[in-house]
Amino acid sequence: MRAYLLIAAVLLDALLGEPRCWHPLVGFGHIACRLEARLNPSHSSPVAPPGSFTRGHALGALAVLLAAGPPVLAVAMLDRDRLLAPLLAVAVLYFVIGHRSLHEHAIAVKDALRRGDLPEARRRVGAMVSRDTSDMDAHRVAAATVESLLENGNDALFGALFWFLLTGAPGALAYRLINTLDAMWGYRTDRYRRFGWAAARLDDLMNFLPARLTALSYAAVGHVAAALRCWRLQAPAWDSPNAGPVMAAGAGALRVRVGGGAFYHGRWHERSALGEGRPADVGDIARARHLVLRALLFWIGLAALIAVLRRSLNA
Repeated sequence: MRAYLLIAAVLLDALLGEPRCWHPLVGFGHIACRLEARLNPSHSSPVAPPGSFTRGHALGALAVLLAAGPPVLAVAMLDRDRLLAPLLAVAVLYFVIGHRSLHEHAIAVKDALRRGDLPEARRRVGAMVSRDTSDMDAHRVAAATVESLLENGNDALFGALFWFLLTGAPGALAYRLINTLDAMWGYRTDRYRRFGWAAARLDDLMNFLPARLTALSYAAVGHVAAALRCWRLQAPAWDSPNAGPVMAAGAGALRVRVGGGAFYHGRWHERSALGEGRPADVGDIARARHLVLRALLFWIGLAALIAVLRRSLNA
């Protein structure tokens, strides 16, 4: 049953895209901002010894619970209604995935680069990534867009699909809300190092299996040997235990190179290269979009096949 509801939600996203007027995740983000403003003690707390558990850590964990707990609990309660549950499942999954939106953002960057409008391309890619984009040249803008497509293929699509298939609407919602909190608070800055710890660790935990399934999916629908090689050799050196496999496998599947150093919050961060072959360019934005789409079709086909087999075995 969930496989068919998944297909319905994906089709709804393809037809409608994100809500234009008011998106539930935007409203959730406003609530999270207010919670952080009230609970984050980073500006007044003394410097703590490395590795110690502080009041900031505890308040960050409380903020995660207060932000994500009520909506997940509400969906779990409503999900018990046999008549309402299917509609609720499709609605929740539609709201938590962002496949069409991700592709629209990437197309906007690609079109700006094709026109030679580098300032607009920098502005557009800035909506996709958390790094500073003001000094990027056209090649770095293109590479950042490819990276974002690959990484957010997991964060905004396959991760939610995984938890939906495993646990239904409550799990998919919990995944997306934790992922959103990590995107807001999961930075190693003075402000968020302690307060964002709980969101970052929960996101790492919930993404562990989905990220590796996403990496396998990229390999399956791209250059298999290169994807697996890059994943094995390069992912362990990446800062994020989950983004590393996804981006390394994705770049390998495309036979291009991404990664490298970048500015985050005004500070230069050294990052290793991912993938192999030539550096990613503007033409690879479309190739990365198609890779994510092929992986999505692979997931849909596999989920439908499993559903049919289970139904035939239970008949």
